[in-house]
Amino acid sequence: MVTQYGIKFAVHLITSHFGNLVSKVCDNLLRRGPLTLQLLIRFTELTPLQVKNSLLILIQHNCVQAFSTEHIGAGGNEVKVTQYLALFDNILHRLRFPKFLAIVSQELDKDCEEIFEGLIQHGRLTLEQISDRAESSAKTGGKPSSGGPAVRDAVREGFHKLLNSRFVERCPAPEPFLEPPSEPKSSNKRGAKSKLAGASETEEQRILASAAPIEALRFSLLTTSGTDLDAEKDGTGSSVGEKRKHAAVDSDEEFGSKDKEVVLWRVNFEEFIRCLRHKACMENVRARLDDGAAIVLKAVLDATRSAEQKVKTETSVPLLMNTIFEEVMKNEAGRSLTLDRVRASLIQLGCPSAMRGTDETYSIDLKKIIELAQNEEVESIVLKRYGRDAYRMFRLLSKAGQLLETDKIADMTFVEKKETPNILYKLWQDEYLHMEKLVVSSARQFSFMLWKVNKPILWEHVLDEMYHAALNLNQRLIYEQEQKELYAIQQGTPTGSTEKDRLRNAKIYLHSSLVKLDDALMLFHDF
Repeated sequence: MVTQYGIKFAVHLITSHFGNLVSKVCDNLLRRGPLTLQLLIRFTELTPLQVKNSLLILIQHNCVQAFSTEHIGAGGNEVKVTQYLALFDNILHRLRFPKFLAIVSQELDKDCEEIFEGLIQHGRLTLEQISDRAESSAKTGGKPSSGGPAVRDAVREGFHKLLNSRFVERCPAPEPFLEPPSEPKSSNKRGAKSKLAGASETEEQRILASAAPIEALRFSLLTTSGTDLDAEKDGTGSSVGEKRKHAAVDSDEEFGSKDKEVVLWRVNFEEFIRCLRHKACMENVRARLDDGAAIVLKAVLDATRSAEQKVKTETSVPLLMNTIFEEVMKNEAGRSLTLDRVRASLIQLGCPSAMRGTDETYSIDLKKIIELAQNEEVESIVLKRYGRDAYRMFRLLSKAGQLLETDKIADMTFVEKKETPNILYKLWQDEYLHMEKLVVSSARQFSFMLWKVNKPILWEHVLDEMYHAALNLNQRLIYEQEQKELYAIQQGTPTGSTEKDRLRNAKIYLHSSLVKLDDALMLFHDF
């Protein structure tokens, strides 16, 4: 779901990273949907060269995907048209680059971290460009003895580790052809099911699916011709920046053409969001249950991570009890847990055993854990903003999942009946509750106010509020940075030291608040 403040926040991120011209192009794509080059020039009122360069930057940094479709031309002939789609999720992921880098740093070595940092900085690179960057960095660092083949070997080894961990993937096709949505004519049950599945798929999902490389090549160094990219050499003598810029150009003739296969690599955002989702589940379980349950959950997620087909996996792959116990024993903290303790933790996690022959299997409901975390997040907002009485009422309605009458809410939450309507009305005004009026006619006419929590609508409203808060925090951070630069000029003034401390503390506080807010954003949007 992309809300109004979500679009404003995404445009603000692009503005702070790439400037006003690029953000103007991005803003039009986010608000209007896929557009052709001619329409972008018309809507942005920029020159063709400015729009082309802006699109190149956005494509290079994985914020826009080009695709082509067929349209009926003026003469009745089918004409191939190139359009550009803004990728809202990828734009927001730019805010999470420090989190992604921290994951690589924890799981892999320094060489992998440096390779990954280059991909974050430049968006997409060839293996040759990654090697050139590492050699240049080695020379700049004053280590001429470590250059040449030794650096390239280290890059290849580190790159293989990133591929095996699925932290890096092959870039999608530069301009896939999008087939018009077809309606299956089959009347059998299977045909009806596929029709429903196709109807629920958005245009963006169809575009991304058509652009995605086949799974066999996505994390492989082999080219489509079967050659190994480890042997890739670039004899053009071009600088890394020049090669990177030209490699980003799609197959549209206005942006150039490719005479040979160029394989580009980028960060696999999906894998990092999956890691952060697992981390959020474990933190919620640790806070809600205990450390033992969190250790068991981590063991199950580690064992089934490679089997997950999508980020929003609802339940983990069923595992045998012995397999779970072996995975728990790999963790130092888990070696103190007995088999009975592991089984008790699985029951705590709400996964009753199922039998596969004579063996027990367990599967954890990840969707339920995320929903509990979302409920707790919104309840904490209500508690801080409206007080404890409102929190008890909201929690009651959230758990009930149905309409409740005002007096019944007051009785069940032990709140004064005079205060209850005012609190409920305030929550309704701020779109946290749904209200219905029931009129009963008999000898006398009675009216009752009924209340409930409509979670899908409320979650979208809360998410929009979070985007608004993130936008304000980012703007304040930029302001504090400008004040810091101003302080650097005024270091000689008597108040300089005090102002320096204030700016430092403000920046730390704002940055930590933004990190926590981004965790909440992912909870409602990505998980």
